[in-house]
Amino acid sequence: MSATVRAFVYAAAMLRPGPGLKEGVAVIVVEMLYVTVTSGLYAGMQQHALLIKRRWLGDLAIVVGVPGLSQALDWLLHIAAGAPTPHKALLSVCIFTLLSALFHRHVMRRGTFLTGCEGLSLTQDFRRVPKLILSFAASPFAFTLSLPDRFARVARSELEA
Repeated sequence: MSATVRAFVYAAAMLRPGPGLKEGVAVIVVEMLYVTVTSGLYAGMQQHALLIKRRWLGDLAIVVGVPGLSQALDWLLHIAAGAPTPHKALLSVCIFTLLSALFHRHVMRRGTFLTGCEGLSLTQDFRRVPKLILSFAASPFAFTLSLPDRFARVARSELEA
């Protein structure tokens, strides 16, 4: 799914005047092949980051580290293949990658789309997707509403210390 969405982002960016059809097709082909071939590897790295004892560090690896590595290697591959990406497309794909990584972290922390003995069946995972999309969309609001309680806990712990 990610390869398809990213290819559409690049295709939309290539519709503008400038690059020719050959360059545009090269960008899309490189993107689809790279993401299709490497997606399992990066998803496995993200799942492995769930095991990091400090949760914030694991989350940072899931949301920034692994996607950052993926984007850097993707960019280098585009250059090596002679299929440079337009800046707007690159920015758009980076934003999509960040949102995708945040969603991936959200669902993995809730036991969805995990492999091995930790995971459920793919059918069970897909059944959970609508609720996970809703909870992901609501999470910024839930976090904002929880801030007063978080500040109160910090203040209490400072008074106790």
